[in-house]
Amino acid sequence: MGWIYAIGFLAQLFFSARILIQWVLSERAHRIVSPSAYWICSLAGSWLLFLYGWLRDDFSIILGQLISYYIYLWNLNLKGLYRRIPLLLRAVLLLTPVAALVAIAGHAEAFVRDFLQNDQVPLWLLLFGSVGQAIFSLRFVYQWLYSARHGESSLPVGFWAMSLVGSAMIVCYGLIRLDPVLILGQSVGFIAYARNFLIGRKHDHEA
Repeated sequence: MGWIYAIGFLAQLFFSARILIQWVLSERAHRIVSPSAYWICSLAGSWLLFLYGWLRDDFSIILGQLISYYIYLWNLNLKGLYRRIPLLLRAVLLLTPVAALVAIAGHAEAFVRDFLQNDQVPLWLLLFGSVGQAIFSLRFVYQWLYSARHGESSLPVGFWAMSLVGSAMIVCYGLIRLDPVLILGQSVGFIAYARNFLIGRKHDHEA
């Protein structure tokens, strides 16, 4: 079990690094910025957390990664970085979620039993965790739509508001499940989400 937690903590390390880098650069610029390192760390963390959720039989974690994974790749492409990735690695990155979905489709009965009927996770808690993950991940759908409309990779104020709500729910879910990976990962980011929200609101008022 220790090596599974190691994968989860490594994923959260990437997620923590992305928010700290983005936060520091935003404080320096006195506005919200969207650095390339944010999306690189996001992709690495998402790939690892996807694996962690599968190994932990945790449907809500997997759901969260499925929603946001390709948006990370889209932002890297928007910044001109995706084409610099070696072709073989690009293929692995693109096909990883597809392979997982094919595996789920091929073992639908086992999937329902292991994820949706997990004795360790009551249905109400699974739904609560899934909603929190959905909100936390749908912030990237909002970011994608906003960025596509403005023609550049951006992290708008609404993104940080959704981050705060989703993060709070995931922390509660992690506390109930006694999952140190979720608790630590979300607790580190919560302050940065709040600070980015305030920076964004202040910048919008001054603009």
